[in-house]
Amino acid sequence: PQPAAVEGVPVPSLAPMLVRAVPAVVNVSTVYSAAARNPMLDDPFFQWFFRDPGFERRYRGRSVGSGVIVDAARGYVLTNNHVVQNAAAITVTLHDGKALKARLVGTDPAVDLAVLQVPVGGLVAMPMADSTRVQVGDFVVAIGNPFGLGQTVTSGIVSAMGRSGLSIEGYEDFIQTDASINPGNSGGALVNLRGQLIAVNTAIYAPNGGNVGIGFAIPANMARTVMSQIVRFGLVRRAFIGMSVQALTPELAQALGSAARAGVPETGVVVTDVQAGSAAARAGVRAGDVVLQLGSRRVLRLGDYFASAAVLMVGDTVGATVRRAGQVLRLNLVLAAGESERVVGRELSPLLDGILLAPYFN
Repeated sequence: PQPAAVEGVPVPSLAPMLVRAVPAVVNVSTVYSAAARNPMLDDPFFQWFFRDPGFERRYRGRSVGSGVIVDAARGYVLTNNHVVQNAAAITVTLHDGKALKARLVGTDPAVDLAVLQVPVGGLVAMPMADSTRVQVGDFVVAIGNPFGLGQTVTSGIVSAMGRSGLSIEGYEDFIQTDASINPGNSGGALVNLRGQLIAVNTAIYAPNGGNVGIGFAIPANMARTVMSQIVRFGLVRRAFIGMSVQALTPELAQALGSAARAGVPETGVVVTDVQAGSAAARAGVRAGDVVLQLGSRRVLRLGDYFASAAVLMVGDTVGATVRRAGQVLRLNLVLAAGESERVVGRELSPLLDGILLAPYFN
């Protein structure tokens, strides 16, 4: 179709980009099995007469979300873990209405991502952008299947980067947007004006249980790293760094002899413990060190540390910059096989107390 025009003058439209992008976004529906427990089982009087009544039963339910085809040649689809969690069967419905049975390749609950695979042929993939180049103020489009209505497109801007401390997932490094996203958009695409995937929609800020224009999405770079692990190994082999950290407060900074200059806040996170034999210990990290950088990411606060840790995998060698007794040291962490990295701290803004931060459970 011809571009829209007023008195012969073309007007701006997202339609040409959406013609390319929309076919890559799919509906993901699941059938799941769950246990239903009779509340009478928790009554002490009832338990006195029925020691082990076994009145728990199972039921089957349905869940609807979204997904993004990111590899048409191999049939890989990205979505949220909570969309397919406990699924007994998964169906992916394409833009043209064709329904395909999907195989669950693997999941990463720590960042709420899952990879599905569908039969190839006639698929359209969405290219993935470098999400480190996304800036606050960039125009974006959210594509998904809200409320099971069918494919829907909304627009907005990037409102903030690197959101964390929301207690939604184990590792948080969200892109925040005001593009309207609602239940059923989980696993859908947040797209730039080039039609590239910059993030996977996952949660909303919902003080009244509804959309108020604050949505959160998992950056494409994190999704790319997680997906490569799942495709290669069937799971995510996240490395065990072996150090516990906490936020650097002014009091801690003063105690460590690195008080901030007047009006300039301290940055970094404080190492509170180093596990013997871990990658951190082998690299020479000590309790009391202030981590300033981990890998390619500057560590300004706890969220930056955990966002970087989320994409460090077994076999990686990563640089770390720490400050110790006024000196800046550069260390190399060799990440060997071991137990998965644990979340050992959390940044939680008091402004969020009492506010519902809701993944799109359907």
